[in-house]
Amino acid sequence: MSTRQVSVSRTIAATPAAIFAVLSDPSLHAVIDGSGTVQGAHSNERQLRLGSKFSMGMRMGVPYRISNEVVEFEQDRLIAWRHLGGHRWRYELRPVDGGTEVTETFDWSTSRAPKAIELAGYPRRHVPNMERTLERLEAFLSHRSNAL
Repeated sequence: MSTRQVSVSRTIAATPAAIFAVLSDPSLHAVIDGSGTVQGAHSNERQLRLGSKFSMGMRMGVPYRISNEVVEFEQDRLIAWRHLGGHRWRYELRPVDGGTEVTETFDWSTSRAPKAIELAGYPRRHVPNMERTLERLEAFLSHRSNAL
């Protein structure tokens, strides 16, 4: 794992702008989270931008809060955030026939403790969680558009 990144991709029948609107709204992160750990936003931030700071309620056995900062941002194309551990969650959007290819990446190359992340098995365990997140993102967008 020399790159210290794992990614999953899915083509979603929605525009990059519609997908980005969901990803950049922390109040929707618990709705699309495929890991079951994100419980809800604890900040008033509704539209993230480069440098935005937001806090999320989490649960891995016990409840806790994690503060994040947006560290990569390109409107309707790219958003990534990190927390105190330094690793990043990144979403890249690319228009394709039939919609948008969404790639979610867990990037621990910037982590303060990359070996600890590897020993805990997070890279391997995050792949199915990210697949479920993209499934949930697609379902959310599909149901939202069906409601209009």
